[in-house]
Amino acid sequence: MERLHVLRSSKPWVAFLRGRAVLGPLPFFLIGFGAALFKFALDRFFDLMAGQPWQIDDFLGPRFLEAYLFQNFPLNLENKTLVFFQGICAAAFAYIGVVTILARLRSARLSPYWVLLFFVPVLKLILFGLLCVLPNRPKAMDVETEEEWKKLGPFLWTPQSPLGSAIVAILTVGAAGVALIFFGTEYLGEYGYSLFIGIPFFLGFISTLIYNLREPRSLRSSLLASQSTLALVGVGLLLVKMEGVICLLMAAPLSIPLASLGAVVAHAIVATVRASRKQYPSLSVVALFLPGSMILEHQAELPAPLLKVVTAIEINAPPSVVWRHVVTFSELPPPTEWVFRTGVAFPIRATIDGSGPGAIRRCEFSTGPFIEPITVWDEPHLLQFRVTSNPEPLQEWTPYRAIHPPHLDGYLASRQGQFQLTALPGNRTRLEGTTWYQHHLWPVGYWQLWSDFIIHRIHGRVLHHIQHLSEASAP
Repeated sequence: MERLHVLRSSKPWVAFLRGRAVLGPLPFFLIGFGAALFKFALDRFFDLMAGQPWQIDDFLGPRFLEAYLFQNFPLNLENKTLVFFQGICAAAFAYIGVVTILARLRSARLSPYWVLLFFVPVLKLILFGLLCVLPNRPKAMDVETEEEWKKLGPFLWTPQSPLGSAIVAILTVGAAGVALIFFGTEYLGEYGYSLFIGIPFFLGFISTLIYNLREPRSLRSSLLASQSTLALVGVGLLLVKMEGVICLLMAAPLSIPLASLGAVVAHAIVATVRASRKQYPSLSVVALFLPGSMILEHQAELPAPLLKVVTAIEINAPPSVVWRHVVTFSELPPPTEWVFRTGVAFPIRATIDGSGPGAIRRCEFSTGPFIEPITVWDEPHLLQFRVTSNPEPLQEWTPYRAIHPPHLDGYLASRQGQFQLTALPGNRTRLEGTTWYQHHLWPVGYWQLWSDFIIHRIHGRVLHHIQHLSEASAP
């Protein structure tokens, strides 16, 4: 087996981007601090494009510190193009952060596994500060021969062949992933950052390390092993009745890139230095971090923000006619929209008991009724109500008769709603439906993309039905 060595290149930036460079304290500080400022400026540019003004004081005030402590950059969910480019930029800067820290760890002769702290809020700033002051040490990396590897290398039970090592990595890490998800969701009832960010990254990272234990593999095959591990976890969740197809598909756009990122980070570590027994105790930090962070999230009880969705339509009927069909409406025809064919709950009819404030409105959905006590009755302008009972948000696709994961109970809940009617010229009406809701799924911005999309479709189904009834009964 060839000895591993730092890549020598006439182009230092090539070595840097491949994760093979060596950085002293001052270049590390300049690159890291400069990248952070540039990333902050870029995010503020996205804010401006989204119509969210900011001032230069944001660079110096608590907003800057809060953002880089907790990665708290709001997404402009109304502009999907901006969201896409924000995600691309975030991934690029994450990669730059990883290779920069690996280069500094190499020059200080520290374990490359410390790079994992880059993904932990607060601790990553402590790591950055320490690496800015730690001195260089002679010899950028240890070189181990095949004989030394056989003496020191752990996990020699992994097969030598690429296929065998991939099978071992996929099965062992996949089983661990299912166990972690069971602990977080079924035992703690947590659907937080640890579940949706930590576990996909963990699956890609650990499976790539195990896959590369006996000898370095290509990045392409490492990525394939990480995605196979993620797929096995998805199949396992289906088989043990913990999740359905729809929720797994919703989580896929988030989990697939994170698993790939974990694989890239692990592959960069493997490319830096061959793993030895003295370095593997640091892996216990990774193994303990996820259940520990789940417990902390459970104890912290992060408050769910109150979100708002507004949908409007113009109707060729006066407000007095539209009002009658807003308060109560007949049964809707079967849905034709694809989103409701996947099992997402859809409205069927609305009835009301009484009139005026205090009346009880029932909006029947395919999974049960919303109970809506009226709080404002301003005929024919505004109907406002609270929501005191929510049905399940969807019926899961599953190979079994039915499953009931914890997130179907109270993790997505409407709190308040209203219909506002505005008279337009020509006996026409602008009908605006608004829902205020909360969901206890993190990252909030990602899951808001899905929940806003679904609620807009629910609004549209109701508003178009009201439009049809109103225009049919208008003079």
